[in-house]
Amino acid sequence: MTIKNLIAGLTQQEDLNFLLTNRIPRAAVTRFIGWFSKIEQPLVRDLSIACWRMFSDLDLSEAKKTSFKSLHDCFTRELRPGLRPADPDPTIVASPSDAIVGAHGAIADTELFQIKGAPYALLDLLGDPALVEAHRNGRFITLRLTSSMYHRFHAPYDCRIERVTFIHGDTWNVNPIALKRVERLFCKNERAVLQTRLSTGEALTLVPVAAILVASIRLHFLDVMLNAQTKGPTEFPCDVSVRKGDELGWFEHGSTIIVLAPDHFEFCDNIVEGAPIRAGQPLMRKSPT
Repeated sequence: MTIKNLIAGLTQQEDLNFLLTNRIPRAAVTRFIGWFSKIEQPLVRDLSIACWRMFSDLDLSEAKKTSFKSLHDCFTRELRPGLRPADPDPTIVASPSDAIVGAHGAIADTELFQIKGAPYALLDLLGDPALVEAHRNGRFITLRLTSSMYHRFHAPYDCRIERVTFIHGDTWNVNPIALKRVERLFCKNERAVLQTRLSTGEALTLVPVAAILVASIRLHFLDVMLNAQTKGPTEFPCDVSVRKGDELGWFEHGSTIIVLAPDHFEFCDNIVEGAPIRAGQPLMRKSPT
């Protein structure tokens, strides 16, 4: 048995995994990793990336660069041009990121699920009653990024970004084990609510949720890093037009994006819980209204 297989076997034990990733000073560890990952010392960089490879299936063959200044530089890597083309069909909402498909389905009035049998309220997630009304009885899908994935995310459709709201919170792990044990987890963690509107006036909302080691979200169109150290306003009015596939920003590590859409959007045939999906691939199809 290899070391990687041994580590994988241990971390798949639910009690141990939950203990190692949650029963620690989450905020302090996240701040430390944020600082440590930016150290641009070759030995620190090389040992950190080697350790990361030991714990994951990290594949850097698609990366735009072949060498990195730091662990952080590797985390937030760009891909070679053309590797994540957005589906050109104008009726298709594309996946904003590489991910594992999580819970998805119809929003029951204003209730959705983090996993089967674990409901949470739209208002607790979004904090905005008007936005809740825009998504009442709509559709939702949860996209979970693992630590080794490409961490940048993209516009899922041609739209106008009208507002970003940053909500301070905790840094629980967002893996399936934690989702089974921590109620309303997505409503407890730090997150950004990106309110966008389609040309038809319909609301399409993205909620990037931070997690342990990753409580920082960077958006290209805002000149601020969103994390626990964010001071001042937490609501940012915007007027930014983006095209499907445009890069919006990135996580500092792996995490989750929740996509909320109107009720006449249907999931594409490739959407199966637990299945991998790549940025740009079909997510939902807009049905005639």
